[in-house]
Amino acid sequence: MVEAQSARIGLKLLEDEDVRVVISDVKLPDANGVELVKRIKEIHSYIEVINLTAFGSIKDSVKAIKNGAFDYIMKGDDNARIIPIINSAVEKANLQYQVYKLANKVNKQYDFDAILGKSKAITDSIDMARKVARTNTTVLLLGETGTGKEIFAEAIHKESDRKNKPFIAINCSSFSTELLKSELFGYVAGAFTGALKDKKGLFEEADGGTLFLDEIGEMNLELQARLLRVLENGTFNRVGDSKISRVNARIIAATNKDLKHEAESGRFRLDLFYRLAVFTIYLPPLRERKEDIELLARHFIKEFSYKLNRKNTRADDFFLKVLTEHPWRGNVRELRNVIERVVIISNNEILTSDLLQFDFYNDIVEDNTQSLYLADIEGRYIRKALHQTNGNKTEAAKLLGIGLSTLYRKIEEYQL
Repeated sequence: MVEAQSARIGLKLLEDEDVRVVISDVKLPDANGVELVKRIKEIHSYIEVINLTAFGSIKDSVKAIKNGAFDYIMKGDDNARIIPIINSAVEKANLQYQVYKLANKVNKQYDFDAILGKSKAITDSIDMARKVARTNTTVLLLGETGTGKEIFAEAIHKESDRKNKPFIAINCSSFSTELLKSELFGYVAGAFTGALKDKKGLFEEADGGTLFLDEIGEMNLELQARLLRVLENGTFNRVGDSKISRVNARIIAATNKDLKHEAESGRFRLDLFYRLAVFTIYLPPLRERKEDIELLARHFIKEFSYKLNRKNTRADDFFLKVLTEHPWRGNVRELRNVIERVVIISNNEILTSDLLQFDFYNDIVEDNTQSLYLADIEGRYIRKALHQTNGNKTEAAKLLGIGLSTLYRKIEEYQL
């Protein structure tokens, strides 16, 4: 259970906490409780609100229910009713929450709402993807490992005219050349040892839909020639078959390599590169969108807290500051993994920086992409020292070789 002394604080808590039922006084220091019902419902429609008042009126009670309140009760007169009303509200809110989660999973799992971030770097990429989604144009997604290339590919498919057809994904680096060939193009019985019957390839499975080729830069040159043929005229041969097959599948490819450089170096077909790169979207690494780190961290905290049935888990401000200093070489995927580990090992509702592994801090200090301004470096070392000493400032000052008063001044100066 959480409490708030004002509407402003309460609304902020609803964004950070897993709340199903709100009991609100009608007279609040900064808002009217009846009007507040609408604002609460805008945050999460499944939340049930019970209005309490010492001076009720029929007009207010009607308006409260119209705004979506579960009930409107008088203090004192309705004391015997309050517990049953709360129980009913909790039951209804829990049911609505399950429906909300199911609808969210079905409707938003693969669309652009699944891509979190408000930074210009990521919103520019999303805007580009939205524009190309409703076309049949081939798309090339460029970005480091862990930047969400498959999520983007799924979102493009979900918002395309092919959304009711299959979305098939394959990682080209996970198979040998021969196995990848048979997986992509299929084979006929007798094509090779073990080919006992005809088998459809992924191109045929994705007919009418989308085929996502992840790590396309790892594809063998021979397979690249086969892929180029499909892109140019929609035809291919199954392995061991002379019959020409036709397919209508949209191709979305992705790589963490500089594909143009690979092509110019002879490791990738230049003609295939130009065919794939009709519409290129760059997915920025997390270090280029630091303003999104806190948003993503809070999202992952909620996700794993829900899975572990730890409803009130949240991060303290220093923990979030430490996250923003990290270079995140593994990008969003690394951040998600770090949060999952921290939530699992935490024994408290508040996540603190001492839960992070020590080598996490080594990355912060040693990362050569970080600012080299003395103040920035000094701030990072102070954070590391405070982590090592579990926040003990006296011990941290000794570790840093500075006076305690100097440490306090630095903490205030850097707002640590």
